[in-house]
Amino acid sequence: MRVLGEQEWRARRAAHQERVERWTGPHRRRQRAGHKHPVMDFLFTYYSHKPSLLERWQPGLGVALEGGEEFLERRGYRATPDGVALDPAVLTAKRRDTARFVHGLLTAVRSRRPHLGCFGLHEWAMLYRTSPGDVRHEAWPLRLGHAGTDEVVESMPIKCSHHDAFRFFTEPARPLNALQPTRAEQVALEQPGCLHNNMDMFKWAYKLDPLVPAELVADCFELAVEIREADMRASPYDLSELGYEPIAVETPEGRAEYVRRQRDFADRAAPLRARLIEACEDLLTVEPHAAP
Repeated sequence: MRVLGEQEWRARRAAHQERVERWTGPHRRRQRAGHKHPVMDFLFTYYSHKPSLLERWQPGLGVALEGGEEFLERRGYRATPDGVALDPAVLTAKRRDTARFVHGLLTAVRSRRPHLGCFGLHEWAMLYRTSPGDVRHEAWPLRLGHAGTDEVVESMPIKCSHHDAFRFFTEPARPLNALQPTRAEQVALEQPGCLHNNMDMFKWAYKLDPLVPAELVADCFELAVEIREADMRASPYDLSELGYEPIAVETPEGRAEYVRRQRDFADRAAPLRARLIEACEDLLTVEPHAAP
């Protein structure tokens, strides 16, 4: 059991809350005003972690907090001789299964070389041969119009390996993809160059909440924000009004920029993936307990 002094954990909690409120605060204000955001909403809707949970600080399993009696008001915490700590019984059989799956997926991804050059065409394939009323972000214009968007899809090879992107392709776009990824093939197909795979580390981190430190969840979220911005800048939508200059993947220069960003995200995701793998390994060594 690692022990955190009260001054240290309170400082960490305050720093964490200030950090994530940079995103949760504007999201709440947009919600109250009824305003949609084509880039940032995704991080709070497609991903199911509530803003209040993202803001909530926790030390993770195996850490005792001196003077942390207020944590006893949270479900799953208990008093120990060293301070208040998360009860190991929170690591239920279901959560252990989650840790086992995440460990298997992330170690498989880590063993592979990044494949670059998909150019973010999944967003284009989601619009292929749609009518104006079927556009996902209908409030925002298409940079090349519907016909131009279709031409890009038809003129470039589509190489999406991520099931959760592929499942949103339009029916006419599906046969154009080099792969037909399914949920059952997720572990076999995902790779570290994929922007969506690297965004999803936020999902895997929060699925282990509160068993992992809040800072790890926030680190994964912060990277996901940057990836989402690049993902939508490379999309067919014109988001310049929001300050997002396009990555014009229909041009050689745009494709080169996309690959540079893809490589950078893969490099930055690697240490986060290693931390998540280590966290899962630590959880899987804990002796099973009865649920609290």
